[in-house]
Amino acid sequence: MESSTPRKRVFAMASQGGHWVQLMRIVPAFGDRYELMFCSTKADYASVVGSDRFVVTKHYTRRTAWRMLPVFVSAYKTIRRFRPDVILTTGAAPAIAVILAGKLLGVKSIWIDSVANAEHLSLSGRIARRIATRVYSQWPNIAKNSGVRYAGNIFG
Repeated sequence: MESSTPRKRVFAMASQGGHWVQLMRIVPAFGDRYELMFCSTKADYASVVGSDRFVVTKHYTRRTAWRMLPVFVSAYKTIRRFRPDVILTTGAAPAIAVILAGKLLGVKSIWIDSVANAEHLSLSGRIARRIATRVYSQWPNIAKNSGVRYAGNIFG
């Protein structure tokens, strides 16, 4: 009997709304080659991911940044159990705690800044630029001016 190579694991995280919509536009590219675990700030999204695993996390903003600590602790525990090969996120702020937890566990991360940020990299994107393995803007001029990568946009 042939032994099959285990599928790579992706921890896909996005806040609700447009961030989630953008993440869902990317996911079909993974097909069946990857084992996915989803994370969002909206529990209702569990019904969207079918049989893939799903965890919910708290939302926070720069005004409620004190909530980052419990999000970080929860993300750390979840990532340690799931053991992903990569964390993929389209933001927003709670994803900073997730990629930070991943970094401490040696997990590579990809941050894709929202297409809505057409004038400049988001605040979360600027923070992610310092801790994520790769950061992308969906606008070539933003990527060029902020020192991140451009590889097209999700809706293009």
